[in-house]
Amino acid sequence: MAIVRRTRLLALALVVATAAGAQPRTADPIKRGLQLSDFPRVVKLAENVYGYEEIRQPGFTTVSLIVVGRNGVLIADAQGSVAATQAMLDKIKAITPLPVKWYVVGSDHGDHTGGNSVLPKDLTFVVHPASRAQLLKDSAAAAAPGRGGAPRPAVIVPPVAMTGDTQDLDLGGTTARVMFLGRAHTGGDLSVYLPREKILFMSEAYLNRVFPAMRSAYPTEWIGTVDRALALDVSRYVPGHGFIEEPATSREELVTFRKALVDVIAEVKRLHGLGLGADDAAKQANWGPYTGWFLRDQQAPVAVRKVYDEIEGRLTPRP
Repeated sequence: MAIVRRTRLLALALVVATAAGAQPRTADPIKRGLQLSDFPRVVKLAENVYGYEEIRQPGFTTVSLIVVGRNGVLIADAQGSVAATQAMLDKIKAITPLPVKWYVVGSDHGDHTGGNSVLPKDLTFVVHPASRAQLLKDSAAAAAPGRGGAPRPAVIVPPVAMTGDTQDLDLGGTTARVMFLGRAHTGGDLSVYLPREKILFMSEAYLNRVFPAMRSAYPTEWIGTVDRALALDVSRYVPGHGFIEEPATSREELVTFRKALVDVIAEVKRLHGLGLGADDAAKQANWGPYTGWFLRDQQAPVAVRKVYDEIEGRLTPRP
């Protein structure tokens, strides 16, 4: 009965908070008063700048950035399937008749690149060398027959990689600065900074209220990447997963995500210091306020193993 009563009180608190205009801090669309049928949706961030939120399983958002200049459209990250990426392209056509001309690979993971085969063929890609190398590996794997000989989705590999840590793109009246702020979620993480609008799209280097996903991450370096983002002249930070927030809240949530990285790493180091193996550490970990974050059950054991790899010197060293 006590559990039922607490559940009812939580539901009542959510109703009261929503009525008062306070947005629940969560990556769960249902807890934010939304339905999965509300997606995909376009969120206007500034004049000619949009965030694109689409739902992926198990029910949280994958976010893309759309910037419209006089000379064409820039996309940073697409979606995880051909159908989802085509739906985004259709939404862009409703915004502007201008062609999509630039594509920034913020994350090389399939949930952001899996539908890239439907993008225009004459795109200018901006990709970090580490991400291009990963996409080459993925392309080779995709060329091999799948189970039962079934074909696998094609992986689009940009022809060249960027040669420095920044690259400015003139979209016509708008400058988009592509920035490598350090290794984070993938190792080739790119952000897109709009200096005039003071917007920073961080792709998967910023997961808003999603448990730190570390399958291919560099845990401690990730904290430094977030620090460099927070040091920029930015009014609005846009995540790669989780919801796009209003400007002040977006900074607060990025600071919260940074604290999650710090606390998760500290907890894993504590367990490692006790001499526990990674599997036992994952079972005994105390995640505190991050226990209820999206994907905690799935991502926490992965994070433990990755931090163990870092502690024991198994991560790829910086080039």
